[in-house]
Amino acid sequence: MVTVWNKWWNRWTDHWRGRSIQVILTVAFTLITILVMLLVSVILYNKFAQTAEQNTYLSNQQIVEQVNYNLDIYLRGMADVFELVDEKIRATPSLPNVTLGERLTTILDTRQDIVSMALFTADGELVTGLPSKPMRVNTRLTEQSWFQAARESPNHLSFSLPHIQNLYKGQYTWVVSLSKGINITRNGRNVPAVLMIDVNFKTIDELCRRVSLGKKGYVYIIDESGGNMIYHPQQQLIYAGLKYENVEQALKYTYGSYLDESNGEKRLITIETVDNIGWKIIGVSYMDETVTTRKEISGFITWLLVFVLLFVLLVSAYISAKISQPLKRLDRSMRQVEQGIFDIHIAVGRDDEVGRLSRSFNVMVARIRQLMEANVREQEAKRKSELEVLQSQISPHFLYNTLNSVVRMAGTGKSEDVITMITALSKFFRISLSRGQSVIAVGDELEHVRNYMIIQQNRYKNKFDFKISAEEETLTCKTIKLILQPLVENAIYHGIEQMADPGYIQISAAIVDHKLLFEVTDNGLGMPEDKLSQLLTAGTSSAEGSGVGVRNVHERLRLTYGAPYGLEIASELEEGTCVKAWIPVIRDEDAGE
Repeated sequence: MVTVWNKWWNRWTDHWRGRSIQVILTVAFTLITILVMLLVSVILYNKFAQTAEQNTYLSNQQIVEQVNYNLDIYLRGMADVFELVDEKIRATPSLPNVTLGERLTTILDTRQDIVSMALFTADGELVTGLPSKPMRVNTRLTEQSWFQAARESPNHLSFSLPHIQNLYKGQYTWVVSLSKGINITRNGRNVPAVLMIDVNFKTIDELCRRVSLGKKGYVYIIDESGGNMIYHPQQQLIYAGLKYENVEQALKYTYGSYLDESNGEKRLITIETVDNIGWKIIGVSYMDETVTTRKEISGFITWLLVFVLLFVLLVSAYISAKISQPLKRLDRSMRQVEQGIFDIHIAVGRDDEVGRLSRSFNVMVARIRQLMEANVREQEAKRKSELEVLQSQISPHFLYNTLNSVVRMAGTGKSEDVITMITALSKFFRISLSRGQSVIAVGDELEHVRNYMIIQQNRYKNKFDFKISAEEETLTCKTIKLILQPLVENAIYHGIEQMADPGYIQISAAIVDHKLLFEVTDNGLGMPEDKLSQLLTAGTSSAEGSGVGVRNVHERLRLTYGAPYGLEIASELEEGTCVKAWIPVIRDEDAGE
């Protein structure tokens, strides 16, 4: 398990490596929100679904209990009316009686739900009854269920099944008959009789039809034996309902609820029993409506989840942008520093980790800038000191050899050559010193190298010849001194000195492509490609003389004027060498030490 987690984590980190911190923060906030919202949604959905189901159970139970309560109150009221009528009949000394008829009429007029009331002898003879209408013949009165129940259970109030009232002509009302066996005084004799009151079934129907158990739910009533249907919202099912409804299962319960799927649909059955008469009130609700409620809950939670996710996405994007903005600014500044731009300062307006990091960055950049400036000053000082050292090196050996040559010439009586040598040597040192200045005119640089070549030409007894040429506009340009003398020295010592034939050195100055070009060309021995490729990197020095070196000239030019400038060398064995020195065109107004 740990290995799988590590692999997953490594794969995830590899995927997000190099991503923007704003993207990472936004994705992280969104993922965390999604996980939390999914977890909360599942919990809420389950809780709401369970609550909805429990509410369905509780609501059905309460509704059926309310139906039971209303029906019980109504039937108790009718029983009280029945007892009142019974009391009035028993209090009458002899029947029939006109006063009794008036009293029964009063009771009938006060209750609109009473259809009729009648008193019969045990043989089915009408003693008294209301309304005062002729009775139908062939009603088989004694065979009707309410009559037989009264005869079989004297002094017990019985409730019949709903039926069409068929005692009086012109009446075809659905009624429930209340009947009871009593004793009456007739013609001075105490005889058994049956008292019956027909109650309009419409009242019971309204009490039950008014009930709503969801959109499809309903309530029906069966008697205590379970063999008869008292009420069903679909009237035709009063006779066929026992087959449609799973009554056998309902008879096992006096109170309570259970799920039934006998007819192919999942239904919640809730049962209550009416006291005294034993009618079972059965409430039926369909569970697919609860599923619909679940769908509504899931739809609501889904839309809520979408809304919250969009809101969180916007908020997280805003917050991550606010968090990452100073980091991005710091990242851009660091990239500029990588490109060599150090003139940067980040405005710090906060005192958190990012603010402290920005202040540290500003301190670091300022310190780097100070170090770079110090390094430039050190390099400049070093360059000047190296130049001074190099200039100081152009004296002992070169001066010794030159003076030695002058002594030999004086000994042989060559006074003119002595004068030429001394004059050239004095001019050479005068220009070398240049009053401590490091930048001189191109004309002075050419004059300096001319004097050097005159001295060397006399020393080598005219072993080589030379020529110096320059465009007029170059003579007033400025250059650092001691550029050409090391190049000429290299040409003499390494190109011409070992030659059997006379040598030739040509020096020129010209402006090419808005740059100043010095060329030193000789017809000496030349050099191989491997030595040529290392000349500017490995450095060279003469075996004798000043020892300034070609590489040193190249480095001085680059240090003074920058990378685009410096030396270019081309050479072929037995053909000669050409050294080009490139520097910018600098006039008097641009020159400086």
